Amino acid sequence: MAVTGIFKQFLLSLSTTLVVLLPLTFSASDSVALLKLKKSLKNAGALDSWVPGSAPCSGPRGPWRGLICQGGVVTGLSLEGMGLWGTIDVQALVELPGLSTFSVENNSFTHISPGINRLGALKVLSLSRNQFSGAIPSDYFAKMGSLKKVRLSYNKFTGEIPVSLAHLSNLVGLHIQNNQFSGRIPVFNSPILNSLNVSNNRLEGEIPSSLSKFSAYSFAGNPGLCGEQIGVHCPSTPNNIYKNITIPTMITFGVVIILLVIIIFFAIQLRKKKQKFSDVQPSGTSNDAVKAPPAVSVLVKTEESMKSAGSDLTVSNPGKASVAELVMVNDAKGVFGLTDLMKASAEVLGNGPLGSSYMVRMANGLNVVVKRMRQMNALGCDAFDAEVKKLGKLRHPNVLTPLAYHYRKEEKLFVHEHLPKGSLLNHLRGEGGGELDWLTRVKIVLGIAEGLEFLHNEFDSQDVPHGNLKLSNVLLGPDNRPLLSDYGFHPLLNMDCLERLFAYNAPEAIQKQTMSCKSDVYCLGIIILEMLTGEHPSQYANDGNGGSDTVQWVASAFSEGRQAELLDTKIKGCMNSVGSMEKLLHVGALCTKTSPEQRLGIKEAIRMIKEIQVGDVE
Repeated sequence: MAVTGIFKQFLLSLSTTLVVLLPLTFSASDSVALLKLKKSLKNAGALDSWVPGSAPCSGPRGPWRGLICQGGVVTGLSLEGMGLWGTIDVQALVELPGLSTFSVENNSFTHISPGINRLGALKVLSLSRNQFSGAIPSDYFAKMGSLKKVRLSYNKFTGEIPVSLAHLSNLVGLHIQNNQFSGRIPVFNSPILNSLNVSNNRLEGEIPSSLSKFSAYSFAGNPGLCGEQIGVHCPSTPNNIYKNITIPTMITFGVVIILLVIIIFFAIQLRKKKQKFSDVQPSGTSNDAVKAPPAVSVLVKTEESMKSAGSDLTVSNPGKASVAELVMVNDAKGVFGLTDLMKASAEVLGNGPLGSSYMVRMANGLNVVVKRMRQMNALGCDAFDAEVKKLGKLRHPNVLTPLAYHYRKEEKLFVHEHLPKGSLLNHLRGEGGGELDWLTRVKIVLGIAEGLEFLHNEFDSQDVPHGNLKLSNVLLGPDNRPLLSDYGFHPLLNMDCLERLFAYNAPEAIQKQTMSCKSDVYCLGIIILEMLTGEHPSQYANDGNGGSDTVQWVASAFSEGRQAELLDTKIKGCMNSVGSMEKLLHVGALCTKTSPEQRLGIKEAIRMIKEIQVGDVE
């Protein structure tokens, strides 16, 4: 009995010892693997804290730089912006049994290691902003079934998108923008994929219907793509046209063609006879009775759905050429009517969460943008008119005032001036981003903030004066002067679609369903962070899971004193302005505090931005 008790005590002591020593064992194993990895990297001065004899996760000075640890085990490597290059020792990574996150963003690696796909337990793989090139084998990711997020953006990858990516059942985010991928987009059938960006590649063909939930932004910059998502009609291929045609169908088709030819022939003959009759009519008689009423062309000839809109806007009496009312709220660009819009040529600009946008070129030389809104039935006609006329009276150098509107129960049309430079989103994500140097970005941020302050003063009684401040709603005028658009929609929208406003991504809106002016300030902060880091914030995804959690990323960097690592080194003029960029990054961090009470007020934000601007000019 005594022996049994002693044996139990021995087992208890042994198990306790194992529990205590197990993390240390893993730590020692991780240390060996990490030092092997460091040896394979070039320009590894940023990894000076990786030294033999110290515990990677629990040393006297804290974890080694770039490590993510849990329970004394390395679970992630975040080696971002360290100037690293060389060949990544994949075997060293394999020897890290707890590794689930691997990021080497914003370094100088040139080729992807063939063995990275041996990391089957990896959940996050981020290789963005390097110099990776070449094609990735189609089955490269086949054995990486745990992957949730893959980021390969801003490299030089070529070839087709690996089809094995489309077969990852756990994938929630894929960012491969700004590469040279070509060919068709594979079919992604994962229902949990909620963040996708394949923009600025060389992709072609029809966008798979399984990706219909993603906006045009996800596919921009691929001239060869077509599909409903981007408003580009896909031409039918010969196989699609003829594969289901039977012989009886062909016979019927031929008969119809013959009948049409006969009808056209007799119509021409009848028209010639009428013309002869008109030529011999006595003067003073009228031939109006046989004239057809003038046709009003549809607003947008390039989109089939607008045909019904065009016909709905005409007055029901076919003998009149007048159209329903277009209400001018701002005549700064002249006065025009709905007829002018309907007769003009137009093109689809894109589809957003609130509706579709079209650029219309009118005969008088004025180009305008028409936004078609379907979810604006919160107010009746009179109240709607009063609300929009308030917007039409606004005058500020950083606020784009609407020109006119059209009211129907089914939908509303908003008209504003077209600005050739487009939105800030286009310039940061498109080909024109290089022109926005550091000083230009500071001026743009200041203009956005001053426009926002103006709206807060004008609509101080509203919970959220702007409500939809984001990159795509900041347009650039002459000299890159920013103008805010799509503001003041909160009182007009149906209750069930208010969450489509970007301000509803603020923490207080998500957690407590409350809104305030500070929600607009949060949106301003997101813009600042994106302009400085070049990252696509997860806050732009409706469910908050897509992209990078830039807010948390920046907050963690400031707490660790490594905020300089987050700055986008591709910004012109940044090398001599790191200190000023860090100050503006701090403003962005203060604007995106989780608690609205801890955020900057808009006046304080403007004061801090002006100080940065003055310092750089001097």
